[in-house]
Amino acid sequence: MMRLSLGDKIMQRSIYILLTLLALLMLYPFWNALVISFNLGSDTALGGVTLLPRAFTLENYYIVFQDQRLLNSFLITILRTLSGTALSVFFTALLAYGMSKKTLLFRKQYMVFFMITMFFSGGLIPSYLLVRSLGMLDTFWVLIIPGIISVWNMIVIRTFFHALPEGLEESAKIDGSSNYGIFFRIVIPVSGPVLATIALFTAVGYWNDWFTGAIYITKDHLLPIQTLLRQIMNSNIMTQIGASNAIALDHMNRNRTITTKSLTMATMMIATIPIILTYPFLQKYFVKGVMIGSMKE
Repeated sequence: MMRLSLGDKIMQRSIYILLTLLALLMLYPFWNALVISFNLGSDTALGGVTLLPRAFTLENYYIVFQDQRLLNSFLITILRTLSGTALSVFFTALLAYGMSKKTLLFRKQYMVFFMITMFFSGGLIPSYLLVRSLGMLDTFWVLIIPGIISVWNMIVIRTFFHALPEGLEESAKIDGSSNYGIFFRIVIPVSGPVLATIALFTAVGYWNDWFTGAIYITKDHLLPIQTLLRQIMNSNIMTQIGASNAIALDHMNRNRTITTKSLTMATMMIATIPIILTYPFLQKYFVKGVMIGSMKE
């Protein structure tokens, strides 16, 4: 093993220190929000709550969970993320498989068409009119279908398919397998890393998307949690939560230890933590999936 010189050691440790400071700088706002959500609102208003709760309480979460709209939005977001991710990965991979075939007619023209959509769109008003003409306003599917295909993800998956040995498909064709059989029985099973990576990116996109719900949804029972959270943060959270739940309203009237800020932080944590918890399970696929998908023989 090569020994590092004094200059190399100093540089290496300086990089580690800099990266550690940057990581702490980025993590602290999230940690502080978590601490405030577990601290009495009246105590938080006094200031000085930074690294640990000074007056620990679960009261903020208790009141937030009294809001039936929040629970319903949480369920809508979970269903949207699971179904949307599954459908998006499937159709994007299917499109990428077709685009990876050199024998596909007008393949270059199709690729140019897809690339244009990455940089230009029809605009918000035409998109709204299209969704309305399709009868998808105020439906669950409007949260999924408009963004079901990602051209960038298709390009990554297509490049991964290009890197697969041609012998895999040739041997399957000799055995009489169809294109669909090759896709489902051979290509998909060996594409786990890139599909898992794309699935995570897609799931994060669906989970964090608030704009679609804000534009196309007017019914409260169909609002995703991020859209509802935005509405709550842009209005009086006491009124928003209390008006929809008599128990919470009575609790707030009798107990003045909660504040708008403490309830906002609790709501934000409920909307954020679930998607963060998915990262450790799929993190191992990141480098392998993206790097293989970005290489070309």
